[in-house]
Amino acid sequence: MESLLPWLALKSVPGIGDLLSKRLIDRYRSPEHVFTAPRKELLEVPGMTPALAARLSTHKVSDTLKREIDRAIQKNFHILTLKAPQYPALLRELPDPPLFLYCCGELDGEAACLAVVGSRNATAYGLSNTRKLCAELAAYGLTVVSGMARGIDTAAHEGALSGGGRTVAVLGSGLERIYPRENRKLFDQIAENGAVISEFYLSEEPLPHHFPKRNRIIAGMSLGTVIVEAARKSGSLITARLAAEQGREVFAVPGSIQSQKSAGTHALIKQGAKLVEHAGDILEEIGPRVGVEISPEIQRKKAARPEHGRPSKSLDPDASKVLAALEPYPTHIDDLVRKLAMDPGKLAGILLQLELTGTVKQMPGKQFIRCNG
Repeated sequence: MESLLPWLALKSVPGIGDLLSKRLIDRYRSPEHVFTAPRKELLEVPGMTPALAARLSTHKVSDTLKREIDRAIQKNFHILTLKAPQYPALLRELPDPPLFLYCCGELDGEAACLAVVGSRNATAYGLSNTRKLCAELAAYGLTVVSGMARGIDTAAHEGALSGGGRTVAVLGSGLERIYPRENRKLFDQIAENGAVISEFYLSEEPLPHHFPKRNRIIAGMSLGTVIVEAARKSGSLITARLAAEQGREVFAVPGSIQSQKSAGTHALIKQGAKLVEHAGDILEEIGPRVGVEISPEIQRKKAARPEHGRPSKSLDPDASKVLAALEPYPTHIDDLVRKLAMDPGKLAGILLQLELTGTVKQMPGKQFIRCNG
């Protein structure tokens, strides 16, 4: 069994970041050989300085690192090094991958992964579309990767789980610091049907500078990244940029042109990101690379999906009028009364009828949305 201590020791050397660590491992194959390499030889590695070479030769392994490994073992967490077969193969290709990952659950290093990320303060439209999209992707055998944050990230994991598939959460904190706290149950569900991973020490807090580093892992282990509801200044756009820089696909789910929450998403589409309306749009790009074909069934389902605003033939005329007036974005009941010139009591009864059939959903504040077909 591979010794983990030298890996943690290499990470702990001041000034030796992920980029230089990867160069050292590429040359010497193991951290043990890095620590015993002649100083003159070390200086041949790009980025190495005399001061850093001196630190490597004199670095002492602290008892804290030994306790860290013991605690991970006690909690049944795995520590996967760059050389471990479970380490994501695509992530290993980056010039600055983490030296090792803490893992709760089971990680498949060769899995076909797709990242899905977006706004923490998402709309019902964004959450609904994300769950449906990720359920479809999971049904095709893709592993959905996200950051377990509130909003779109949470919906992405939930959708993959509901589709009977696997999902991976990448944290911006240590595995002992679940963030956000209300996702404790989701953490356990993901670990049972995939993995929760982190490059940070077990007890590290979710500090702001951790999340850009976390995002490079989300993008780096995935064939492509899907952005849902991102404002112009959004952490999700960092993930999209990283994916593009890494030569991976970038996808974007469009939203309302009146919503600032989709302004960043629309900007990505203008810049060349592929517009996504359904799982088939993604599979057209990455399906051939992973041996996945779009089934005739999903094509038929997509073709049969009713267009927005087209009333169903099974509804009475008044219910059809109400359904046609609703959108995937919340509309207040008072606005519907004015728009339809309908008696409030009658409208409330029709909305209840549509809610019971799952066609309409009521949101807080007496606002209603049309559910996607």
